[in-house]
Amino acid sequence: MKSIKKYILVGLLVFSLVNKGFAQLFDKEHQFTKGDSLRGNLSVFRSCFDVYYYDLKVKVDVTNKSIEGSNDIYYKVLSDFNTIQIDLFSNLAISHIYFGNQELTFNREYDAVFVHFPTKQLKGTKGIISVEYSGKPQIAKNAPWDGGFSWTTDEKGNPFVGVSCEGLGASVWWPNKDHLSDEPDSMSIRGIVPEGLDCIANGNLRAEKSISGGYKEFDWFVSYPINNYNVTLNIGKYAHFSDTYISADGEKLALDYYVLAYNESIAKKQFEQVKPMLACYEKNLGKYPFYKDGYALIETPYLGMEHQSGIAYGNKYKTGYLGYDFSGIGLDFDYIIIHESGHEWWGNNVSCKDIADMWIHEGICTYCESMYVECQYDAATALNYMNAMKSKVGNDAPIIGRYNVNEEGSGDMYAKGALMMHTLRTLTNNDSLWWSIIKGIQTDFALQTVTSSQIEKYISNKAGKDFSKEFDLYLRQIKLPMLEYALTPTADGLEFSYRWVTPDKAYEMPMRFKNAKGELEWIEPTYNWQTQLIKGVSLTQFKLDDEHFYFDSRMVKSPQQ
Repeated sequence: MKSIKKYILVGLLVFSLVNKGFAQLFDKEHQFTKGDSLRGNLSVFRSCFDVYYYDLKVKVDVTNKSIEGSNDIYYKVLSDFNTIQIDLFSNLAISHIYFGNQELTFNREYDAVFVHFPTKQLKGTKGIISVEYSGKPQIAKNAPWDGGFSWTTDEKGNPFVGVSCEGLGASVWWPNKDHLSDEPDSMSIRGIVPEGLDCIANGNLRAEKSISGGYKEFDWFVSYPINNYNVTLNIGKYAHFSDTYISADGEKLALDYYVLAYNESIAKKQFEQVKPMLACYEKNLGKYPFYKDGYALIETPYLGMEHQSGIAYGNKYKTGYLGYDFSGIGLDFDYIIIHESGHEWWGNNVSCKDIADMWIHEGICTYCESMYVECQYDAATALNYMNAMKSKVGNDAPIIGRYNVNEEGSGDMYAKGALMMHTLRTLTNNDSLWWSIIKGIQTDFALQTVTSSQIEKYISNKAGKDFSKEFDLYLRQIKLPMLEYALTPTADGLEFSYRWVTPDKAYEMPMRFKNAKGELEWIEPTYNWQTQLIKGVSLTQFKLDDEHFYFDSRMVKSPQQ
């Protein structure tokens, strides 16, 4: 689920959405402003403090499409300061900021809020500021890609409201330190909505109570670190049903489902997919990361979003992607359940520090779709599923965006990122080792924010192979590695000549082809031409292994061409 700038429409609408893996791309010609730097850069006004707890309280006026609330921000001082930066979109007004019984002064620049303290805050101390605010939050133009509040009604005419803000930022609706590198250790979310409606958020519901003015307060608590963009409110007339998943070691995980009342029956059938999915993910990625908070699916007026322990679900109880099967495998599972749940590991447990590295969330999560297919079907079907992704890659911009300006890379981070992981699995050439690496990332970086560089080095080190050139080509370059080859028939078979053509003339990724026995045989192409004899293979029988690798190839008449 992505961000806020221009997006590319390719062909039919549904195909386009799938083809870009839910992505809306930043305009490649975007001219960055100071506002972009204030949003994306971890400046001295942000790096000087660490948020460890948020206490958010938001009252939602459904009729007027407005909100008012407060957020208590608990922080540790990392270096002495008199001023800090928090964030809140400029269309929302801040009435007061308190530090204890003192009211603090502040000034705003773009969507940044600079809060000034009367005395220096000293390294090693802790503090709390309370921010009171109100206004009409941005209405989502095309949720969840161009997010904000979705104000809709259900089929019965009841209010049906959701919030989505990945890429856009949580500061579109509540004041916080809106930078991916800083997650609170835990959080309270109190949603106040009109009596007769339910408010479902993240974590566990601790209490609910009626309050004056015809409103009801729902008190939710998140026990773990959480990305700010994962914090959400869902408002409607919900039916609630529950179940229990039992892990391989016998631990019970609460499963909670919140759906529009008239969908309860169909939801109970559709959500039967959750348990086998969790078992597959547990086997390959490790146990569900947020056991204390439970696992939840919440029906929303938009397609979906990986809101931690409260996943947004809007796939209309269809298979595939709103009923569409991009893979051609006869896909009979609910894509949104499988993909968004994968984000509990990739994006929520292991999170990137800068949105430029969002491939860690989206590329690996998309790769795990094929992992699920392999669990539910077989390796051959999973291979077909992976290769169907090739048609969804545009190769139009680097997967990694520009740092410190809140810029995502290309939407290719989904399919191309997954195909890169698929290629690395082949190059590792040891499936038990490969899955130990993938599970190891979840263990060794659990509940942390990371950089692409950290993940790249981790995979290379654990695999015992230097994949740095592969990472650079797939993540930071646009064009795929090109295998140029020539085939010359001989009396015994084929004279096979080959070389890599890439910007890096030192590139040496191994490759495979099928020999006369139908077996996959390794070669080690470099920038320089190499030639070998393939016995017993004709021109029509020759095949490069383009199912386990993602690359371009070009046949030429001779190695000299």
